[in-house]
Amino acid sequence: MQFRQSVTDFPLMVELGNKAPSWGLSRWGGNKGLRFVPRPTGPVNIGAVAKSFTNEYWRTLRSGYEEAERQMRLAGINATVDVQSAMTEADEQGQLAIVRSMITRNYCMLLLSPISDGNLVPGVEEALRRNIPAVNVNDGLIAIAPNFVGPKADQNGELAAEWMGRQMGGSGEVAIIIGMPRAFAARQRTLGFRTWMTDHFPGIRIVAEQNADWDRNAARELAATWIRNFPNLRGIFANNDTMALGAVEAVLESGRDILVVGVDGIGEAYESIRRGELSATIDSFPFFKAQIALEVGLRVMGGQELPRVIWTPQALIDSTNVNVPAAEIINWTPTPVAR
Repeated sequence: MQFRQSVTDFPLMVELGNKAPSWGLSRWGGNKGLRFVPRPTGPVNIGAVAKSFTNEYWRTLRSGYEEAERQMRLAGINATVDVQSAMTEADEQGQLAIVRSMITRNYCMLLLSPISDGNLVPGVEEALRRNIPAVNVNDGLIAIAPNFVGPKADQNGELAAEWMGRQMGGSGEVAIIIGMPRAFAARQRTLGFRTWMTDHFPGIRIVAEQNADWDRNAARELAATWIRNFPNLRGIFANNDTMALGAVEAVLESGRDILVVGVDGIGEAYESIRRGELSATIDSFPFFKAQIALEVGLRVMGGQELPRVIWTPQALIDSTNVNVPAAEIINWTPTPVAR
């Protein structure tokens, strides 16, 4: 099992290598006063906006928000979390319309996962003018958002490259299937993979890179073309599991022995690993990430000072740990709410 996580913006956190920390933020706080989540004084109506529920990853993030709502209600907090998404992962204006609607309904907090770096900026500007906390969650970099919660995207690529390079013995040809070029995570995952390969496995050559816009069919067709054109291709890294599973279909049809690694840790990816098809995925645990994001929002509402960037855990999942519970992998511990 590989695990890498760090929070460079917070003085009590250090690079942990393969040792998983306990979550949530109370384990970070020590004498910083973060032992408990501040208790809101009244009802809490929270708006959360994902990319698109057509992707299992975002449905899992929604489940995490729903679990956070359940935990708050168990703690005696009158909380409602409204989780919505755009129709597709290309519907930038539709996603912005959802955010604007939430603002007009006076939600007390927004948890936002933008489709691109810029599409939700107008909504965040309006939210901040109305003193509504806006937390940038997981993907897409909103430069004006006061807080970001999510995995360090270039480490997605680094973990994939480290594992693939070792499996290949440091030599051979690989290719990269990129998500939407406008997406911050796609660019960072690709950069992390490429840089790690260059720095640590000079005997491995990246022979092709092309975007498939998060689309499974496009990724399958792209991988099939590469398999025909590169007889020595030994590995494919895809920026998300949806595209990785498309690449797996092409590999299985070819009968070739080619490693395929994705990102997201969706359930279908886990099942494919168990069947011996997909080689590995980088799981960033959206179910728990959503709960961390909501906790950050409550702390911001409670007036606590937090680092602008809070990295959440991620781990490489392959046949050796595919059946280990996620909570065990990241040593999950929910944070109690103040009495």
